[in-house]
Amino acid sequence: MNAERRQSSPAAERNKAPILAVLQRALPPHGEALEIASGTGQHIAFFAAAMPGWTWQPSDLGRESWESITAWSKGLANVRAPVELDVTRDDWPVDEVDAIFCANMLHIAPWSACAGLMRGAARHLRPQGQLVTYGPYVMTDVPLAPSNAAFDADLRSRNPAWGLRRLDDVVDAAAECGLVLRETVAMPANNHLLLFSRAVAPPA
Repeated sequence: MNAERRQSSPAAERNKAPILAVLQRALPPHGEALEIASGTGQHIAFFAAAMPGWTWQPSDLGRESWESITAWSKGLANVRAPVELDVTRDDWPVDEVDAIFCANMLHIAPWSACAGLMRGAARHLRPQGQLVTYGPYVMTDVPLAPSNAAFDADLRSRNPAWGLRRLDDVVDAAAECGLVLRETVAMPANNHLLLFSRAVAPPA
């Protein structure tokens, strides 16, 4: 596998460092993490190199992404081979993990993907585990940035089932699965990082 197999996302290149800074603050030094919709593989390779105490499991519904994921993570012993994972199914091919990370999927998928992500997180997170999602959200009483409004319109023109999700709806979907939003972190380019955990976590 060589660099020519790598696909590149300019957005992932821009946001990987700000996301990493939050992960390093919010997560413990060691653990097992599952990335949902790994895409090009840029995020997971960057996080794995900077957080060697963690073992990382990439996943993607589209197998066409696997070569790029593998190419980006070449030489990183703490990145496993990618697996095929459909968040809407109940048979995720993974065991329990300490963290689940999902970037820029909820708005480029039907709403059933958000509900499936929350159900899967409730099934697969260990008691102290965290679900971390990243992307643009529609916030109550906060005007939508023009760039996000244009992005939302473009997504819906491509697929009526896509579009930016209301933060309140995402939080409600999480609550139905026993997850609670612990922190909302404002990120560059009008994005937010959301950190969820179990509503009642047992003592450490």
